[in-house]
Amino acid sequence: MNIWIFPVFSARQTGDHVVKNIRGKKDMGFGDLKAKAGQQALNAYLADKSYIEGYQASQADAVVFAGLTGAPSKDLVNALRWYNQINSYNNQERTSFPGTKKDINSYGSAAPAASNGDADEDDFDLFGSDDEEEVEKEKQKRLQQYAEKKAKKPALIAKSSIVLDVKPWDDETDMEAMEKLVRTVETDGLIWGKGKLVPVGYGIKKLQIGCVVEDDKVGTDFLEEAITAFEDYVQSVDIAAFNKI
Repeated sequence: MNIWIFPVFSARQTGDHVVKNIRGKKDMGFGDLKAKAGQQALNAYLADKSYIEGYQASQADAVVFAGLTGAPSKDLVNALRWYNQINSYNNQERTSFPGTKKDINSYGSAAPAASNGDADEDDFDLFGSDDEEEVEKEKQKRLQQYAEKKAKKPALIAKSSIVLDVKPWDDETDMEAMEKLVRTVETDGLIWGKGKLVPVGYGIKKLQIGCVVEDDKVGTDFLEEAITAFEDYVQSVDIAAFNKI
């Protein structure tokens, strides 16, 4: 009589074995960064990241950068953006990045080991969809936080400092009255500064007066037209100086 002996496995042992076979072996890293597939993996990894690790350039960036032979193609926008950022540093600066240098395969997200033929049909991840949903939720959350933070920042207002030369008709023009008239020109985004009288010749003086304007609200054409409207006093208006603030 033959006696058959069957091995007995605990539920945990058999369960772990099934999950391991289903999910397949996984390795860290991006694969071969000299190949298109490796660069695509890097591009996907950087979709919601500025750097390989953390929020500043580190040895992780230096190591992965060294694994590339050149810039990624233009269609890999995330990888190309990151590459240009790290490439803006020279070799000495990249060497001095903070952090500890590790093997290149220590960086990046877990990626399934390559397989061929029918094995691809059996080597699937029962739990992958949940992980992807969590990653997508976290990505959207970060994008929303970034947008809110950016919206709270005050918009930069472009301003310019302008010096005007306001010339009278002759030496009999009341320059004090002319300056008062110039200062009556008021509009949103215009602030008048100091004024002084500068000799021109033959007893004639011109009014040199400064102002600060918001570029989107006040232009030099407006100032010239408004001041030359006082035609009993003003002969002409010239821009003596114009500087962006």
